[in-house]
Amino acid sequence: MTAALLAVIPAPSPHDSGVRDIATLSARFAYSTMCLTLAWGILSATGWIRRATGHEALRGGHVVLAVFSLATGAVHGLSYLFLDDGSFGVLALLIPFAGGGFARHAAGVVGLELFIAVSVTAALGRRVKGWFHQLGYLSVGLLAIHSWLGASANGNLAAVWLGGITVLTPAVVLTVLRVLPPRALVRLGLLDGGAGRAERVMISVDDKKCHSYAICQAEAPQVFQLQGDGQLRYLRKPGARQLPLVQAAARACPMRAIHLRGAGQ
Repeated sequence: MTAALLAVIPAPSPHDSGVRDIATLSARFAYSTMCLTLAWGILSATGWIRRATGHEALRGGHVVLAVFSLATGAVHGLSYLFLDDGSFGVLALLIPFAGGGFARHAAGVVGLELFIAVSVTAALGRRVKGWFHQLGYLSVGLLAIHSWLGASANGNLAAVWLGGITVLTPAVVLTVLRVLPPRALVRLGLLDGGAGRAERVMISVDDKKCHSYAICQAEAPQVFQLQGDGQLRYLRKPGARQLPLVQAAARACPMRAIHLRGAGQ
């Protein structure tokens, strides 16, 4: 009876086993660098690295991590096209739920495509508003869900549990801190309060450096406003309550075009 069953069940293809090994390895690399990309971006944009170490974070490192995440993620997805059983096609890798795909595959497809879109639009400068970059949080969330569901479905959850939690926890914690109100961050000591000193703060923006990403507007909308003609309008003397937001905007500016004078800046 056992011999009859073994005769019916085809032996796993060595070729498919090799392809799946490549898919597994690239997925783990992509997952790790994706979490590091998110953490590095937040630490760089908020200036928390400089606050903790006294040194500026290299934004080039954020870009390198993002590119490596995209490359390994693409290898992970494309590797399934080379399976002998033909279970994955081009449409299944490009369109969520195409061909009756599982939810974990759809999360991976949407997450990777959104990650690519965020990366491309971040490089377009003036053509795209900076708020689109915030969708990177959603992208990382979807890809994390895809990774954990995939590991569970393939029986690898126990093997990646410790490593997965280790690299995901800092990214989750920093994301939560990133969306907290500035007053909460001041109480936690992660931002300078600046109460009673803002009348001595002056804002200046280097028009030659400014690329109109609108990230400053996302951080402090009552101080910075990007006009329809691409020109940035801003308050030169912000109020006391706006100082933490202005400081965050200055740190988040990728071109370092915002300069603050006074109040110990």
